[in-house]
Parts: sequence; C-alpha cells; structure tokens
Amino acid sequence: MPDVTRRGAIAALGAALTAGCLGAPGDGPTTTADPDRHPYDLALPHDRTAWDRYDPDWSPPAGPAADAVAVETVVEHLEIPWDLSFTGDGSVFISERTGRILRFDGEDIEEVARPADVIDAGSVPTSQEEVVWWVEGGEGGLLGIAAHPGYPDPPVVYAYYTYMDGGDRYNKLVYFDVSADDVASNAVVLIDGIPGAKYHDGSRVSFGPANYLWVTTGDGGNEQMAQDPGRLPGSILRLEPDGTAPADNPGLADPRVYSYGHRNPQGIAWLPDGTTLSNEHGPAGRRDEVNRIEPGANYGWPNARTADEYRGSPYHRPLLSTGDTVWAPSGCCFYTGEDVPSWRNRLLIAALASQEIRVVTVVPPDGTLPTGPDVTHHDGDWLDDAYRVASQPAMTDVLGRVRHLEQAPDGSLYAITSNRDGRSGEGFPRSGDDRLVRLTAK
Repeated sequence: MPDVTRRGAIAALGAALTAGCLGAPGDGPTTTADPDRHPYDLALPHDRTAWDRYDPDWSPPAGPAADAVAVETVVEHLEIPWDLSFTGDGSVFISERTGRILRFDGEDIEEVARPADVIDAGSVPTSQEEVVWWVEGGEGGLLGIAAHPGYPDPPVVYAYYTYMDGGDRYNKLVYFDVSADDVASNAVVLIDGIPGAKYHDGSRVSFGPANYLWVTTGDGGNEQMAQDPGRLPGSILRLEPDGTAPADNPGLADPRVYSYGHRNPQGIAWLPDGTTLSNEHGPAGRRDEVNRIEPGANYGWPNARTADEYRGSPYHRPLLSTGDTVWAPSGCCFYTGEDVPSWRNRLLIAALASQEIRVVTVVPPDGTLPTGPDVTHHDGDWLDDAYRVASQPAMTDVLGRVRHLEQAPDGSLYAITSNRDGRSGEGFPRSGDDRLVRLTAK
C-alpha cells in the first residue's frame, strides 16, 4: 500500500467523479510497436461537436480574476505527482515520477502499477530545506497519464515514462490493462525509443475534444532534434487511441508529429471551440511560451525565441511570451466550471518556478482585455495575432510548485504540487507534501 493519505475533501471528490518493428532506441524515426496487439477495441469517434465542453459561441470574461481561493487537501504524502486523469466511473488516476500509478475512488487510494523499467525519479523528504535541483532521476520518471475516454470499457490507461537502455535514457508511450491481475505486466507499447535525457523529457498525455490522443515531448537535451519533423523529441503528437497516425494529420516526415520546434512543452488544453493551446518552458529561466497549435507548424526552437528572431522568420509565433520573467509552466487546463467564478473561461497554468497559478485570459483580436494592478498584457507585433492575451498571478506561494491543474467531470477544479522534486523555494516542501487539492472560491 503506498504511503499516501486521504483527507477531508474525499466526499466532495467522490461526488464530483460520479456526476511494429523497432530498431535500436533512437535510431531514425521511432516506430509504433506491435500495432495489431490490442486486446480491446480502442476506436473512438472524432466529432469535436460531441465534446461535453464544446461551445463555439463561448465568450471570455471581461474583468480580472478576483476570487479569493480556498484549498482543501484531498490526498497528501504523494511523491512528485505529475498528472491527473479523471474517469466517468468515479475514479482519478494519479502518476508519480517515482514510478507509481495510483487510483483514488473518493474513498480508497491504491497503487495500480509500477512499471519494472521506469526510472525512479527519487524525491526529497518533506523536511528538505536545501534546493538540490536534481533529484536522482532528473526530470524524468513516470510522467503523463490519460484514461481512455470510454473507461472502464475498455479498462485502459495510457502512460508516458522514462527508462534506461545501455546507459542512455529514453521515453516510451504505453497503455495498461488496469483490470489485469498484474497490471504492470499487461502493458502494450505504442511508441518506444524516444530519445530522452536528465532533463526535457516532457510530457503531458491527454485526449482532446475530438478523442485524439495528444502527447507532448521535450527535446531531450538535443535541441536540433526539435527541428526535425521526422524525430519525435520537441514535438506535439496527435494519435489514434491505438498509437497510429490519424489520416488527417499534417503528413510530416513522421506522420504522428502534429507540430514541432518545441523546447519542453508540458501543458496542453483546448478552448471551448476546440482550438488547441500548449505552453512550454523557455531557456535559462526566461521566455516561457503559450502557443496556438496548428497542424504542421514549426514553433522555432532552438532558432527563434525572441522578438527579433521571430520577426521575418517562417516560424509560428507564440500567443504569449514571458520575456525575462520566469513561470516554468507545466500542466494547464481551460477552466469552464463554477467553483471559482472569476476563473471561468480562462486558461489556468500550473507554474513551478514562480510557485503560483497563472490565470490567462484569451480574447479575439478586437476583444477587450481585463485590466488591474497585477494584470499583464502580452502585446507585441511579433506575437500570434489570432488572439490577444493577458495574464495575472494567483495563489503565489500558497501551494508551492504547482505541477498540474485538472477539471473533474462535474466542473470542480483540482491541482497537484511538485514540492518534493528538490527545487522548491523557501517554505516548501511542507508537512504532508506533495498533495492533491481541490480549489473553490472562499
């Protein structure tokens, strides 16, 4: 039994949940493994208008985000959690970088799987006071997870994780049959041999509004791979649930690549009309970005990151750049719930280095952005002009390093922290870290 603890918001969470052939790793374009070995029918319809959050007529809020936010701890004593995936049967799956997949049903929490080959990222104790920067596993480990949208039929959960082969690090995408007696031994490998490193391994895994499987990948420390659409590092992948490339993907050298030229994207979310947004880490603690993802587009890394480098270039420009300010953006969600009213219809970004939630307002080109003493307008003639964007901080130094935010099926909002990864600022980690928390307006 994992050393985790459930707390007072359990009842609320329960209610919310209820409402091919491979060459050597890294040799050329990575191929899909065992494409015919699927014990379940994974196919899904691709109609984004059937998405329960689809709203082509959505409108952004006019004013700034103003709610004071209350925090309820739901689960504590987690070890560097990375991702959350809510299901329709009353469960939430949680990945920990130390190698565990956990399942919480609102009452009990259990370890579902610990893949034998996943690296153990290690974690610092809650009494840690010194910033160590690198825990044993660097930035890798068990990262993104996503339950199949039909879960529990099929009983399939996807995961992306880091492993070692011949002294080198690689990443793979698999899915597990979580109904099996030995879940970890019932994995189907979809993609293997994605070059990795001690840093920039990505990865967020999520099903989008049209039921495609999206996977973000970091550049694995080899910047130039991000400029090769035939390589998977530094890309955003769009896949069928069986790991193959959709027929309407943009047709790049590796057909699973939807966009490329990314540095280390760790968040992906969708506006209510289905527009895809992604955020990624910038170099040297600067120039983090939010991008509007278009098929086949090249987002410039490592050749473009500043205004002068983007101007006159063929690269797709960001919607938002933080300039010399660092957020270290990780997971994100576009929030459509009611529990925090002034956050509704805004992009919420988990920020690690700035230890906050960044609340981002996206408006049409002729729209009006909110104003306020802590609101930043991200303007510039070199930015993507499809939208105008503003941001403001929220909950700075309340949770510490925020790794991801996720909206549950009933609209309630949850976050996970990353305070035991060795990089927390003063005051963190705290007793009980890391945590799964629910956020509501006070």
